[in-house]
Amino acid sequence: MEARSTGRASVRAIVLLVVIALGVLIVDQLAKWWVVTNLPYRVPREVVGNLLIFEYDRNPGAAFSIGTGSTWIFSIVGVAVLIFVIWYARRIRSMVWALVFGLVLGGLMGNLSDRLFRPPGFGVGEVVDFLRIPLLPAIFNLADSAIVSAMVLFLLLTVLGVGLDGRRPSKAVVSGEATAGAAAEGGETSSGRPAGGDDIGAHGDAVPRVGGDRSEHDHSAPDHSEPDHDGTAAHDADADSTDADGTDANGTDERAQSRAARVGGAEHPVDGRA
Repeated sequence: MEARSTGRASVRAIVLLVVIALGVLIVDQLAKWWVVTNLPYRVPREVVGNLLIFEYDRNPGAAFSIGTGSTWIFSIVGVAVLIFVIWYARRIRSMVWALVFGLVLGGLMGNLSDRLFRPPGFGVGEVVDFLRIPLLPAIFNLADSAIVSAMVLFLLLTVLGVGLDGRRPSKAVVSGEATAGAAAEGGETSSGRPAGGDDIGAHGDAVPRVGGDRSEHDHSAPDHSEPDHDGTAAHDADADSTDADGTDANGTDERAQSRAARVGGAEHPVDGRA
């Protein structure tokens, strides 16, 4: 289900992207039309004191008057980026990413329209700039502002790990995958013990279990002892057949009984003599 949903675009996200892109393009072109019609060329006009100044200027370069004299290169790059954004937009399923791509697309179309249709000619047209802020050394326009805002949002979403579907990776899933990978590399079972069944010592070393499988221990030690005159060998064989801790399957201390039988045999001989 997840793999199927990742390849399907969201209609709402695409609609939002198109609306934002067209909105940025229309507002940018209307603002430029007003500036060209009403403002004198390169004559600053204060709008909010020294914080915001309108100054009509024509820029043959890129955003913020970068690369003056290479207008045709920026026109080609702008067309290529525009095609890429339109092609890549089909993967977007998040509204916030639609906002980012909408701002980029609208800003690109706003400046590309100037380069294609404004004087001095097709592909080498000059971009209209009119916004000046004392903190910035260059004049810019609304299309530049949209592109810069999109880049800031892009960096923020990338740092937060937000995917194109608007989701962030779950910490539980990430920690579970890391634990499974560590267990696979270390050869551990789901209980945290090594695959061989040994316990973990104080320093992290594998320690063999003592008194493990009783059935295997009982059958792995055959009885080669022969009975002697006082019958103690039989008791020793029974004691050997018990676990490493000295108890048999019924929980009886066979070793203690064997010792008691030896002591009793020595104090009371078989023939009954005192």
